[in-house]
Amino acid sequence: MARWASRNAPRTSHDVNRVVVIGLGRFGGSLALELIASGFEVLGLDRDPKLVQHFADELTHAAVADTTDPDALVQLGVPDFQRAVVSIGNDMEASILTTSVIADFGIPHIWAKATSKRHRRILERVGAHHVVLPEHDMGERVAHLVTGRMLDYIEFEDDYALVKTTAPDEVLGVPLGQTSIRKRYGVTVVGIKRPGEKFTYATQESVVERHDLLVVAGRRNQVEAFANLTSTPPR
Repeated sequence: MARWASRNAPRTSHDVNRVVVIGLGRFGGSLALELIASGFEVLGLDRDPKLVQHFADELTHAAVADTTDPDALVQLGVPDFQRAVVSIGNDMEASILTTSVIADFGIPHIWAKATSKRHRRILERVGAHHVVLPEHDMGERVAHLVTGRMLDYIEFEDDYALVKTTAPDEVLGVPLGQTSIRKRYGVTVVGIKRPGEKFTYATQESVVERHDLLVVAGRRNQVEAFANLTSTPPR
């Protein structure tokens, strides 16, 4: 069964601007609030009445529910959502069962939080389309920032990454098309930011100047090697 703690009754339309967030702990709660700030309608669900009450005035709708119970989720209109986030982190069984239930509903976009690589594999097998390991992923990101000459680092699937770094000396003062960066290092400069200016797209004619920041894309080891060419460590 489910109990509402919201000001309005839920809608039942298939609106892509609506997201159900299951689990309102630190990760799920902050994610739900960010979605609200971005203009989405959010249904927040949790077993803990205190958490639900805490977010009741912030989210579009909030309810206390056993999210492993398909009937409770049907009662709350969850099958009508196009997007769902399962952010249950401290109960692996509930996380897996909930993900399986909403996958059975045929929700086309399911994100789930995992606490380990094993947990991630199981979530993927039961129907999650996207799985994140917040602590693991953040740890890897910070490690790259600490050990390399990078200002920011984002890794995607298939060993592909984006980094923000200062410009190395060998690309200064000449158009990017004449530097042979892609041929020599296997990376592509996709953006340039001059001090006091906004980022702009990089072209073959773009000329990089000292103190410019670059956004570079490529394989992880290649972008790391390119970032390490710089003579100016990040601040």
